[in-house]
Amino acid sequence: MPSSVIRSYSYSAKKSELTITFVSGRRYVYADVPQDVFDAFRAATSKGSFFNSEIRDCYSCFQLSS
Repeated sequence: MPSSVIRSYSYSAKKSELTITFVSGRRYVYADVPQDVFDAFRAATSKGSFFNSEIRDCYSCFQLSS
């Protein structure tokens, strides 16, 4: 999963939560992300571009402590 912005990600279908770890080391949990949005994110050629247009500022989030 090469990305210049996103180091890793995981998704909980049960909670509809997307957890993203950025290359900076910061980790955020995005709430109420539908499965189809996660599937599209996972399939996206550019994870960073998809994140910026379809996830960031579209879902509530909180930062996990490092």
